[in-house]
Amino acid sequence: MYLQRQVFLVFGLSKSGRAAAEFLLSRGAVTYIYDELSTERIEQTAQELESKGAKRVKKEELSRMTEVCDGLVLSPGIPIDHPLAVAFKRNRLAVLGETELAARYMRCPLVAVTGTNGKTTTVTMLTETLKKGGLNAHACGNIGTPMIEFAQATEQEICVAEISSYQLETLQSLRPHIAMVLNITEDHLNRHYNMENYVFLKSKLLKNCTEAEYVVLNYDDPTVRTFAEKTKAKVVYFSVRERVSGAYYENGDLYFGKEKILSVSDLPLGGLHNVQNALAVILAAKIMGVKNADIVSALTEFKGVRHRIEVVGEVDGVTYIDDSKGTNVDATIKAIESMNADTVLLLGGKNKGYEYEKLFEKLAGSKVVHAIFYGENRFELLKSAGKAAFVNFTLCDTFEFAVRIAALKANRGQCVLLSPASASFDEFANYEERGDKFVEIVQSFIQKQEAKAPLEPSVATDDESDDPASDDADADVEAALAVDEEEQME
Repeated sequence: MYLQRQVFLVFGLSKSGRAAAEFLLSRGAVTYIYDELSTERIEQTAQELESKGAKRVKKEELSRMTEVCDGLVLSPGIPIDHPLAVAFKRNRLAVLGETELAARYMRCPLVAVTGTNGKTTTVTMLTETLKKGGLNAHACGNIGTPMIEFAQATEQEICVAEISSYQLETLQSLRPHIAMVLNITEDHLNRHYNMENYVFLKSKLLKNCTEAEYVVLNYDDPTVRTFAEKTKAKVVYFSVRERVSGAYYENGDLYFGKEKILSVSDLPLGGLHNVQNALAVILAAKIMGVKNADIVSALTEFKGVRHRIEVVGEVDGVTYIDDSKGTNVDATIKAIESMNADTVLLLGGKNKGYEYEKLFEKLAGSKVVHAIFYGENRFELLKSAGKAAFVNFTLCDTFEFAVRIAALKANRGQCVLLSPASASFDEFANYEERGDKFVEIVQSFIQKQEAKAPLEPSVATDDESDDPASDDADADVEAALAVDEEEQME
């Protein structure tokens, strides 16, 4: 692309949209910007981009953009079938995302990681492992830092990119040195319509890999395993069940080929899913030439990522665990399986287009002793619980109310686990904001405990504790807890 002679509309001013607009402006492209939202953050971003030369578009001006622009840069939060994107396609104009724009300009080696679950943990873990091995590695993509910010990275640097299905919708040019697919389970069907489309999007990561590149696949996932038939690249596997050509688990140890790398007991993070993540990291690190000692050092020092089965604190003998990143059923099941104590589970948010029966079937033999259903999809959860004959639950409205009810339901020695199996967009901008709110509420519990004040399930602040409304809130919580379970099922 000859950007100095081209005109683009950047639709969506989130992190990736902003980064794409800044890149286009820096390369001399005429850049229009637009966002359907009108939040304070979006307004501030738009003003900053205007100061750098961007031209803001009003809603009533969108229809003429196909006559003005050469292409549309779509933020990943906006679906490819949005009317504006469809209009650009009908006019034979380019529709691309920030990640695709980055792929067309990046020259540094790239490790690209996709999958339904474990992407952020694996990308973070691998980046730290490569750094430990003396490589100049950067984490980017869906993990938080847009790929386009590393468009100027040299061949002496390495980018480790988390790639989501949303980004894959507009991705065509990416050719990673290592393409990694961790797993595929039901997710984002409200966006991608069906599993066939979702699986196809995941397979696009391998599309451009040649014999000179590597594809790392989860041998234990039957869908992922078939991706070996869709690439010309060198295929290597990781497995917790079989001794594969690659990295595998056997008798409590992790191996690469015939080399023992370390024992599972040396990993600071528990759960089978973290063993799988570690195996994937071992494979990629060995391909990149990292020594065994550096791999071991990095894996044994890794403490996890925020909002992924993260212990927040303990109040009155109850441990609070933040797994706000558990936004689908499979992720929540993995979180539940990692629990060693009886657990009160927080479930709810915005539905992503699937049923929850599988989740409730798993709860039957788990450590979960009670569940709190909250948020926009609480009645869908209620319906699925009924089908699975799961009756140990409480139904409520808002997230904060749910956390406070969970605090009352949990007994000493138990856990409260936030692993919602749902998106956060009914109340929050993203799962990070939801997790931060959970931490904030738990910290308020801790502060009350330290002050030796009783833990009250009130939505009021400490300064408002004498307000009569505070008593009403307490009464509401108690009333919610008093509702008969069979009545809830009806």
